[in-house]
Amino acid sequence: MTTRVEHLVTSGQFSLDGGTWDVDNNVWIVGDDHEAIVIDAAHDADAIAEAVGDRRLTAIVCTHAHNDHIDAAPALAERTGATIWLHRDDLPLWKQTHPDREPDAWLVDGQVIEAGGADLRVLHTPGHAPGAVCLYDPGLATVFTGDTLFQGGPGATGRSFSHFPTIIDSIRDRLLTLPPETTVRTGHGDSTTIGAEAPHLEEWIARGH
Repeated sequence: MTTRVEHLVTSGQFSLDGGTWDVDNNVWIVGDDHEAIVIDAAHDADAIAEAVGDRRLTAIVCTHAHNDHIDAAPALAERTGATIWLHRDDLPLWKQTHPDREPDAWLVDGQVIEAGGADLRVLHTPGHAPGAVCLYDPGLATVFTGDTLFQGGPGATGRSFSHFPTIIDSIRDRLLTLPPETTVRTGHGDSTTIGAEAPHLEEWIARGH
């Protein structure tokens, strides 16, 4: 059965440090005709469940715990029985949105999450958030970067729990070492490739955040 990547955009709000902004989020569904993984259950559990359809949802993987990436995760898990995965370093952020419901399992750097023919290797990439991770599948030539790397540069680091030098280190050491043809599927906006972003590292460093 062919493994594929499906893309859904959901809309809602991002809130942190007393501010709230309207946002569109990318939700990624990876798997085959029988089972799947959701990366970042944002805003709309019903829409995500409809996109998954009658497949078995084995995991909901959170690239980080900003509310706009996790707000629909408990409802989707309750509906499907899927396991919610998060890096432990983002638990304080998670509790801001879901104080009474912890994730089901902790992501660890280097582990591989499998479903529907996908093999998603966890890359711990702190900076945008302490527990931010990216998910790399060499067989799909794809890395899901959440808010760590976008088309045009790093994720934002101007708010609580974030740190610009750390995100630069994460991108340089964990992402730009991937094959240049690797597709970068982001948490917001358009996809890009490692090869398209790699030449701009020094520019990002000079620009700062």
